[in-house]
Amino acid sequence: MRSPSGRYVLAFNGEVYNHVAIRSELDGITWRGHSDTETILAAIDVWGIERAVERFVGMFAIALWDRQRDELILVRDRVGIKPLYYGFTPTGLVFGSELSALRNHPDFVPDVDRDVLALYLRYNSIPAPHTIYARTRKVLPGTILRFRAPRFDATEATTYWSAADVAVQGQQARFAGPAEEAVDHLDRLLRDAVGMRMLADVPLGAFLSGGVDSSVVVAQMQAQSDRPVRTFTIGSPDAGFNEAPQARAVAEHLGTDHTELCVTSAEALDTVPLLASMFDEPFADSSQIPTYLVSRLARRDVTVTLSGDGGDELFAGYNRHVWAGRVWRGMRTAPRWARGALAGAITRVSPDRWDRWFRAADPILPSPLRQRMPGYKLHKLAGSLNASSSLELYRTLASQWSDPSRLVRGGKEPDERLPESVTGLPDFSSQMMLLDTLRYLPDDILAKVDRASMAVSLEARVPILDHRVIEFAWQLPLSMKLHDGKSKWALRQVLYRYVPKELIERPKTGFGIPLGSWLRGPLREWAEALLDERRLREEGFFDPRPIREAWGQHLAGTHTWEHQLWTILMFQGWLEHNSLQPDGPQVRAPGTLSVSDGSTLGGTA
Repeated sequence: MRSPSGRYVLAFNGEVYNHVAIRSELDGITWRGHSDTETILAAIDVWGIERAVERFVGMFAIALWDRQRDELILVRDRVGIKPLYYGFTPTGLVFGSELSALRNHPDFVPDVDRDVLALYLRYNSIPAPHTIYARTRKVLPGTILRFRAPRFDATEATTYWSAADVAVQGQQARFAGPAEEAVDHLDRLLRDAVGMRMLADVPLGAFLSGGVDSSVVVAQMQAQSDRPVRTFTIGSPDAGFNEAPQARAVAEHLGTDHTELCVTSAEALDTVPLLASMFDEPFADSSQIPTYLVSRLARRDVTVTLSGDGGDELFAGYNRHVWAGRVWRGMRTAPRWARGALAGAITRVSPDRWDRWFRAADPILPSPLRQRMPGYKLHKLAGSLNASSSLELYRTLASQWSDPSRLVRGGKEPDERLPESVTGLPDFSSQMMLLDTLRYLPDDILAKVDRASMAVSLEARVPILDHRVIEFAWQLPLSMKLHDGKSKWALRQVLYRYVPKELIERPKTGFGIPLGSWLRGPLREWAEALLDERRLREEGFFDPRPIREAWGQHLAGTHTWEHQLWTILMFQGWLEHNSLQPDGPQVRAPGTLSVSDGSTLGGTA
């Protein structure tokens, strides 16, 4: 679409929720329609790109051609809800909201970046600005990139919103009022954020797991709706992974129109062959499977859904936020030999045996110790006991393979530079929350929800990640997030205004699958084919020895390697789907990029 002045041409993916309010501030515009795309262009015409995007509330990837300056401008939303890629070819620049769009250009060379492959094995997703391909990048969240014709190789980057700056500034100007006042303000912010995202001219619903985050979003939706909100959850026959009863109880209390589907393991396993095409580059968070299944369920009845993502990162919702600080304070005073002895004692007992012991002791265990997969988590803790700093401890806890460079032939894990502001935050829990917001949230959680929902043409909106909610969350002291050993205190207080406490208070389950037992059972033949030693050697990306060793230990039950092996399997599936070989001819579909429809954007320069 062209701007009113004719200066700008725009391709756009996403939603700007406050565009009607923005229109009221733009005088002298003759509006041709009612779309937010037209509002974006008019705002940029009047205010300029930076002032305009600072006003937008929403999720977006924007490509803007400035006809006056012969300049391409790429913009990504503040927290990275929508993807945006660009890459350099021998003849110019390509960009798009899907890597497959770039790969389809006849001049694009899809060389796997082996250094990035090592980084992927550590984190089970690929952190921005990296992508799996050499000479190809993701636009960072909250960033404006400019490319000037005719060369397009000189990039000017402007950060118009920074989560790191928001965190530091929020902690420097902490909320100092009473707790009840903080909860009131958070309630109002959430209600406005949810209300904005309920505006739709298509059927609307919400994911509901029965946990704090999704429940608070659904509660705010129902409070603003004159009819029952459509809610969706999937259940599992495996009681350890089944949150359906809790979701049903919340739905009944709120009076939503609830749909629940118990998914069999066979239905879930049928999803596995779809993952390589769904995620566009290697991605190995195994909760991608239930996320896709609940998206498919919701899409039968609605076109837009609201999700509770973001609450964990902003309000200290992960287990590591609760206990890692205490662990670190104990570790740094203990000698290395003592830490090593403790790690050895933990790992001498297999994860399966730890799980059996915890299950037997469950009736007498306090609530914080009733965890799913305690054996895996204890082995994870054991692997972190030699950390020399708090940030190294975090990196270990966030890692899958601890030394991925030794697995990737010709690959060396890139050096990671952390924002200086991370160490400036006053406590380890806040540092972890910021790192999660900068990396884990956009590169794993949001990528998972976006790709899984878009695979079934469902639009997922995330109201907790409204930037105004984020900014207020960082103003809260840690005591309003972690309180008496409980996470997400302020968010819980908002929720308890709508839902009884007893429906929510239970150990955190997470959105997972019994991956370990599946790899030993129904997925074993599929995995064995992808992990075949001869195949790994001929493909040339991995050293087969440590992978085969881990596979053997996992099958024997002496060690839990399911998550590490899943990273290898998802890369292998992606490699097979895209028919890429490291030293042979590349398979590329002919064609050029163009704007295709409302769900993707792309182009060449």
